[in-house]
Amino acid sequence: MSCLKNYIAENEPRFLEELFSLIRIPSISALPAHAGDMLRCAERWRELLLAAGADRAEVMPSQGNPLVFAEKHIADDAPTVLVYAHYDVMPAEPLELWKSNPFEPEVRDGCIYARGADDDKGQAMIQVKAFEYLVRNGLLRHNVKFIFEGEEEIGSPSLNAFLAEHRELLRTDVILVSDTSMLGADLPSLTTGLRGLAYWEIEVTGPSRDLHSGHFGGAVANPALVLCEMLAQVVDNDGRITVPGFYDEVEEVPAAEREMIAAIPFDEEAYKKAIGVNSLRGEKGYSTLERNSCRPSFDICGLWSGYTGEGAKTVLPSRACAKVSCRLVPHQRHERISRLFADYFLSLAPDCVRVKVNPLHGGEGYVCPITLPAYQAAERGFAEAFGRKPLAVRRGGSIPIISDFERELGVKTVLMGFGLEKDAIHSPNENFSLEIFRKGIEAVVGFHLHFDKL
Repeated sequence: MSCLKNYIAENEPRFLEELFSLIRIPSISALPAHAGDMLRCAERWRELLLAAGADRAEVMPSQGNPLVFAEKHIADDAPTVLVYAHYDVMPAEPLELWKSNPFEPEVRDGCIYARGADDDKGQAMIQVKAFEYLVRNGLLRHNVKFIFEGEEEIGSPSLNAFLAEHRELLRTDVILVSDTSMLGADLPSLTTGLRGLAYWEIEVTGPSRDLHSGHFGGAVANPALVLCEMLAQVVDNDGRITVPGFYDEVEEVPAAEREMIAAIPFDEEAYKKAIGVNSLRGEKGYSTLERNSCRPSFDICGLWSGYTGEGAKTVLPSRACAKVSCRLVPHQRHERISRLFADYFLSLAPDCVRVKVNPLHGGEGYVCPITLPAYQAAERGFAEAFGRKPLAVRRGGSIPIISDFERELGVKTVLMGFGLEKDAIHSPNENFSLEIFRKGIEAVVGFHLHFDKL
C-alpha cells in the first residue's frame, strides 16, 4: 500500500490537472446550447482513458449525446469488470451563490470546488487513476471496460437503446459504479440498495371557467378541494399507501439487514433540527432509516390551483393540478405501479369533476447482495483504504440505470461511491475532498486486487 500512496502523492498534480481539464468543459446535458461541450468532454475522456492504459477508446454515437467506450483486454478467459460513469453535469445556476467560478476549479481548505468535482467527474477520475496504477505496475489480472455516458443528469434517455444495440461489446461479469455517497468521511459505507420511482401529473377540472366564489361557492364543486380530498385518501393513518395491490411485490427487509440498519449511527434529534421539523412521521412499525431507504413512500411534489398572485382574488378555480411520486422498493415494477395508481386515483373521483392522471417517468429499484463476491472485494478495498469495514446501507434515492444494466446485461452492479453530504452536488459550491479522492483511489485499487482472488 505504501507504493500506491507514493504513486498517488507523486502524480497528484497531474491527476488534478487532468480532472480540471474535464471540469472546465461545461458539459451540461440539460441545455441544448452545450451540445458542442458534450462532444468535447467525451473526446477529452477518450484521450485520458488511452493515456491511463486502455488498449482502445472511442467516442460512440447514441440517439442523444455520445458515449465513451474503452477497454483493456488481459485474457479471453479472464473475468471482466465494466466501469460506468457519466460526464454530464447539472446546470450551475444560481451563479450568484457560488464563491468561485463553477467551471474554473479551485482548491480551498482541502477540497476541490467546481461543478462536477464530485458528481461525477471527480468520482470517475478515481476509477481511472486506480486503473492507471494497476496497468503501469503490471498488477491487473482481469479485463476492464469503461462506459461513460453524457445524459445521466437528464434521466439517461438514450442509454437503454445503446445497451441493447451493444450488448456483446459491453459483456461483463460485474459493473462498478462510483456515483453514490458514504455516510461520512470517517464512516465509510457501500450502497447496497436503491429505491425505484414512479411519477405522475394529475389534473382535476370542474367548471368550464374560473367562477366568482361568492356567486358559486357552496353550490359548485371546487376542483382544488376535490383534489386535496382525493390525495388525502392515498395514505392512511398508519402511513400505508392505500392503492390496491401496491404492496404485492414489496419484499420485507431480512432481519439481519434490519439489524445492520439499526447499527448505523443516527441522531434523530440532529436530523430533525437540520431540516427544521419538530417531529417525524411515516409508516408505522419502521424506523426513520428504514422508512427513507427500504420502504416505499408517496409524496406530493407540487400542487397548484386558482389565484396565487399578490393580494386577494375571490375565485373558485376551474382547474387544480398536482405532481406526485412514489419511491418504490426492489421488485416493485414501476409500470405496474403506475397503472395501479392511475386506476385507483380515477376510482376516487366524484362525478362533479373530471380527472386525468398522466404518467411522466419511472424506474426500478435495485439491491446488491452483500454475499456477492464482487461486493466483498469492494468491502475489503474500502476497509484497507479507510481503516474500517464499510457499513452496508440502502439509499432512498433512485438511479434507474442500475436496474437497466441488470435487465439488459444480466449482471449485478457494485455501488462503490465516495461522495459526502457536504459535497453539495447539484447545488452551488459543489466540492470534493482531496483526502477522499486519495483514499478512493486506494479503495478501488484494493477492489481490483481482491477481485482477482475471487
